[in-house]
Amino acid sequence: MDLKYQRILIKLSGEALAGDADMGINTEAMTNICEGIKKVYSLGVEIGIVVGGGNFWRGRDSGNMDRTRADHIGMLATVMNALALADTLQSLDTDVRVQTAIPMQAIAEPYIRSRAVRHMEKGRIVVFGCGTGSPYFSTDTAAALRAAEIKADVIFKATLVDAVYDKDPKKYGDAKRYESLTFDQVLDQQLGVMDTTAAAMCRDNNIPIIVFDIGDPENMVRAAMGEPIGTIVTAKLIRH
Repeated sequence: MDLKYQRILIKLSGEALAGDADMGINTEAMTNICEGIKKVYSLGVEIGIVVGGGNFWRGRDSGNMDRTRADHIGMLATVMNALALADTLQSLDTDVRVQTAIPMQAIAEPYIRSRAVRHMEKGRIVVFGCGTGSPYFSTDTAAALRAAEIKADVIFKATLVDAVYDKDPKKYGDAKRYESLTFDQVLDQQLGVMDTTAAAMCRDNNIPIIVFDIGDPENMVRAAMGEPIGTIVTAKLIRH
Protein backbone atom coordinates (compact mmCIF):
# COMPACT_ATOMS: atom_id res chain seq x y z
CA MET A 1 0.00 0.00 0.00
CA ASP A 2 1.19 3.51 -0.83
CA LEU A 3 1.29 5.93 2.07
CA LYS A 4 0.37 9.55 1.55
CA TYR A 5 1.83 10.69 4.87
CA GLN A 6 5.08 9.45 6.38
CA ARG A 7 5.02 11.42 9.65
CA ILE A 8 1.76 12.32 11.35
CA LEU A 9 0.68 14.11 14.50
CA ILE A 10 -2.50 12.69 16.01
CA LYS A 11 -4.54 15.03 18.21
CA LEU A 12 -6.73 13.04 20.61
CA SER A 13 -9.28 14.64 22.89
CA GLY A 14 -9.52 13.42 26.45
CA GLU A 15 -13.26 13.00 25.93
CA ALA A 16 -12.58 10.37 23.26
CA LEU A 17 -10.81 8.25 25.88
CA ALA A 18 -13.83 8.42 28.17
CA GLY A 19 -16.03 6.62 25.64
CA ASP A 20 -19.67 6.70 26.72
CA ALA A 21 -18.76 7.90 30.20
CA ASP A 22 -18.54 11.56 31.11
CA MET A 23 -15.24 11.26 32.94
CA GLY A 24 -12.24 9.01 33.33
CA ILE A 25 -10.88 6.40 30.95
CA ASN A 26 -13.02 3.75 29.31
CA THR A 27 -10.86 0.67 28.70
CA GLU A 28 -12.81 -0.41 25.64
CA ALA A 29 -12.63 3.04 24.05
CA MET A 30 -8.91 3.32 24.83
CA THR A 31 -8.18 -0.09 23.32
CA ASN A 32 -10.25 0.69 20.23
CA ILE A 33 -8.33 3.92 19.62
CA CYS A 34 -4.94 2.32 20.22
CA GLU A 35 -5.73 -0.56 17.87
CA GLY A 36 -6.35 2.03 15.15
CA ILE A 37 -3.03 3.71 15.95
CA LYS A 38 -1.30 0.31 15.90
CA LYS A 39 -2.61 -0.36 12.37
CA VAL A 40 -1.11 2.90 11.12
CA TYR A 41 2.11 2.21 13.04
CA SER A 42 2.34 -1.21 11.37
CA LEU A 43 2.44 0.51 7.98
CA GLY A 44 5.70 2.20 8.93
CA VAL A 45 4.23 5.64 9.62
CA GLU A 46 6.08 7.82 12.13
CA ILE A 47 3.61 8.91 14.82
CA GLY A 48 3.43 11.63 17.42
CA ILE A 49 0.37 12.05 19.64
CA VAL A 50 -0.88 15.07 21.57
CA VAL A 51 -3.64 14.19 24.02
CA GLY A 52 -6.05 16.45 25.87
CA GLY A 53 -7.27 16.10 29.43
CA GLY A 54 -10.98 16.90 29.26
CA ASN A 55 -12.00 13.50 30.60
CA PHE A 56 -10.41 14.44 33.94
CA TRP A 57 -10.43 18.23 34.07
CA ARG A 58 -12.08 20.99 32.06
CA GLY A 59 -10.59 24.38 32.82
CA ARG A 60 -13.72 26.12 31.55
CA ASP A 61 -15.65 24.49 34.40
CA SER A 62 -13.20 25.52 37.12
CA GLY A 63 -15.32 28.40 38.36
CA ASN A 64 -13.40 31.30 39.86
CA MET A 65 -10.10 29.44 40.08
CA ASP A 66 -7.02 31.33 38.90
CA ARG A 67 -6.65 30.61 35.16
CA THR A 68 -2.97 29.71 35.36
CA ARG A 69 -3.57 27.22 38.16
CA ALA A 70 -6.58 25.73 36.37
CA ASP A 71 -4.52 25.27 33.22
CA HIS A 72 -1.74 23.60 35.19
CA ILE A 73 -4.26 21.11 36.57
CA GLY A 74 -5.37 20.45 33.00
CA MET A 75 -1.76 19.77 31.99
CA LEU A 76 -1.50 17.16 34.73
CA ALA A 77 -4.68 15.55 33.39
CA THR A 78 -3.04 15.19 29.97
CA VAL A 79 -0.13 13.35 31.57
CA MET A 80 -2.47 10.76 33.08
CA ASN A 81 -3.94 10.20 29.63
CA ALA A 82 -0.50 10.07 28.01
CA LEU A 83 0.67 7.38 30.43
CA ALA A 84 -2.52 5.37 29.92
CA LEU A 85 -2.15 5.62 26.15
CA ALA A 86 1.47 4.50 26.35
CA ASP A 87 0.54 1.52 28.52
CA THR A 88 -2.20 0.38 26.12
CA LEU A 89 0.01 0.89 23.06
CA GLN A 90 2.80 -1.12 24.67
CA SER A 91 0.35 -3.94 25.39
CA LEU A 92 -0.28 -4.00 21.62
CA ASP A 93 3.45 -4.51 20.92
CA THR A 94 4.30 -0.98 19.83
CA ASP A 95 7.41 0.87 20.96
CA VAL A 96 6.35 4.09 22.67
CA ARG A 97 7.79 6.97 24.70
CA VAL A 98 6.08 9.70 26.73
CA GLN A 99 7.50 13.22 26.77
CA THR A 100 6.14 16.08 28.87
CA ALA A 101 6.51 19.82 28.35
CA ILE A 102 6.82 20.24 32.14
CA PRO A 103 9.72 18.08 33.40
CA MET A 104 8.58 14.99 35.33
CA GLN A 105 11.69 12.83 35.11
CA ALA A 106 10.38 10.16 37.46
CA ILE A 107 7.59 9.17 35.05
CA ALA A 108 8.42 10.52 31.57
CA GLU A 109 11.11 12.12 29.44
CA PRO A 110 11.19 15.91 29.24
CA TYR A 111 10.15 17.20 25.83
CA ILE A 112 13.24 17.63 23.65
CA ARG A 113 12.50 18.14 20.00
CA SER A 114 15.57 16.38 18.61
CA ARG A 115 15.01 13.39 20.88
CA ALA A 116 11.35 13.15 19.87
CA VAL A 117 12.30 13.17 16.19
CA ARG A 118 14.98 10.54 16.79
CA HIS A 119 12.47 8.31 18.57
CA MET A 120 10.14 8.50 15.59
CA GLU A 121 12.96 7.81 13.16
CA LYS A 122 13.68 4.65 15.17
CA GLY A 123 10.07 3.54 14.91
CA ARG A 124 8.83 4.68 18.29
CA ILE A 125 5.51 6.42 18.89
CA VAL A 126 5.93 9.57 20.98
CA VAL A 127 3.06 10.75 23.19
CA PHE A 128 3.31 14.40 24.19
CA GLY A 129 1.84 15.45 27.53
CA CYS A 130 1.35 18.82 29.30
CA GLY A 131 0.23 20.66 26.17
CA THR A 132 2.65 23.48 25.37
CA GLY A 133 3.78 23.64 29.00
CA SER A 134 2.34 27.15 29.34
CA PRO A 135 -1.09 28.31 30.53
CA TYR A 136 -3.55 30.04 28.20
CA PHE A 137 -2.73 27.66 25.34
CA SER A 138 -4.98 24.74 24.43
CA THR A 139 -3.89 21.22 23.53
CA ASP A 140 -5.05 22.05 19.98
CA THR A 141 -2.35 24.72 19.92
CA ALA A 142 0.08 22.20 21.40
CA ALA A 143 -0.75 19.82 18.53
CA ALA A 144 -0.08 22.55 15.95
CA LEU A 145 3.16 23.52 17.69
CA ARG A 146 4.48 19.96 17.98
CA ALA A 147 3.47 19.21 14.38
CA ALA A 148 5.49 22.21 13.19
CA GLU A 149 8.46 21.34 15.39
CA ILE A 150 8.70 17.70 14.29
CA LYS A 151 7.87 18.63 10.67
CA ALA A 152 4.78 16.41 10.53
CA ASP A 153 3.16 16.01 7.14
CA VAL A 154 -0.35 16.32 8.56
CA ILE A 155 -2.42 16.54 11.74
CA PHE A 156 -5.07 13.89 12.27
CA LYS A 157 -7.71 15.37 14.54
CA ALA A 158 -9.50 12.26 15.75
CA THR A 159 -12.88 13.32 17.16
CA LEU A 160 -16.30 12.03 18.16
CA VAL A 161 -17.92 13.31 14.93
CA ASP A 162 -17.25 12.17 11.37
CA ALA A 163 -16.37 15.57 9.86
CA VAL A 164 -16.63 19.33 10.30
CA TYR A 165 -20.14 20.83 10.18
CA ASP A 166 -21.39 24.40 10.18
CA LYS A 167 -23.30 23.60 13.39
CA ASP A 168 -23.79 20.69 15.77
CA PRO A 169 -25.19 17.79 13.68
CA LYS A 170 -26.52 16.15 16.84
CA LYS A 171 -28.78 19.14 17.47
CA TYR A 172 -29.57 20.32 13.94
CA GLY A 173 -30.77 18.01 11.20
CA ASP A 174 -29.89 20.57 8.52
CA ALA A 175 -26.24 20.91 9.58
CA LYS A 176 -23.96 21.26 6.56
CA ARG A 177 -21.11 18.76 6.28
CA TYR A 178 -17.83 19.90 4.74
CA GLU A 179 -15.51 17.61 2.80
CA SER A 180 -12.83 20.27 2.48
CA LEU A 181 -12.14 23.71 3.87
CA THR A 182 -9.41 26.32 3.81
CA PHE A 183 -7.84 27.67 6.95
CA ASP A 184 -9.22 31.09 6.10
CA GLN A 185 -12.76 29.64 5.97
CA VAL A 186 -12.24 27.98 9.34
CA LEU A 187 -11.03 31.23 10.86
CA ASP A 188 -13.54 33.54 9.18
CA GLN A 189 -16.55 31.30 9.91
CA GLN A 190 -15.32 30.22 13.35
CA LEU A 191 -16.06 26.59 12.52
CA GLY A 192 -14.36 25.19 15.59
CA VAL A 193 -12.00 22.73 13.88
CA MET A 194 -9.32 24.00 16.23
CA ASP A 195 -9.00 27.19 18.21
CA THR A 196 -7.90 30.23 16.26
CA THR A 197 -4.30 30.14 17.48
CA ALA A 198 -3.89 26.52 16.39
CA ALA A 199 -5.61 27.04 13.03
CA ALA A 200 -3.49 30.10 12.26
CA MET A 201 -0.31 28.23 13.17
CA CYS A 202 -1.23 25.35 10.86
CA ARG A 203 -2.03 27.81 8.07
CA ASP A 204 1.23 29.69 8.50
CA ASN A 205 3.25 26.45 8.50
CA ASN A 206 1.23 24.77 5.72
CA ILE A 207 0.23 21.78 7.84
CA PRO A 208 -3.06 20.21 6.67
CA ILE A 209 -5.60 18.96 9.21
CA ILE A 210 -7.84 15.95 8.64
CA VAL A 211 -10.86 15.71 10.95
CA PHE A 212 -12.54 12.30 11.21
CA ASP A 213 -14.42 9.95 13.52
CA ILE A 214 -12.17 8.02 15.91
CA GLY A 215 -14.88 5.41 16.51
CA ASP A 216 -13.83 3.28 13.52
CA PRO A 217 -10.17 2.16 13.89
CA GLU A 218 -9.87 1.78 10.13
CA ASN A 219 -10.36 5.53 9.66
CA MET A 220 -6.77 6.23 10.68
CA VAL A 221 -5.50 3.82 8.05
CA ARG A 222 -7.76 5.37 5.41
CA ALA A 223 -6.49 8.82 6.31
CA ALA A 224 -2.85 7.69 6.20
CA MET A 225 -3.42 6.24 2.74
CA GLY A 226 -4.87 9.53 1.52
CA GLU A 227 -8.42 8.25 1.03
CA PRO A 228 -11.09 10.96 1.18
CA ILE A 229 -12.40 10.83 4.73
CA GLY A 230 -13.97 13.34 7.07
CA THR A 231 -12.92 16.91 6.38
CA ILE A 232 -9.52 18.08 5.18
CA VAL A 233 -8.40 21.64 5.95
CA THR A 234 -5.66 23.09 3.77
CA ALA A 235 -4.36 26.43 2.50
CA LYS A 236 -6.21 25.99 -0.82
CA LEU A 237 -9.54 24.24 -1.28
CA ILE A 238 -9.33 20.60 -2.38
CA ARG A 239 -12.05 19.18 -4.60
CA HIS A 240 -12.73 15.46 -4.19
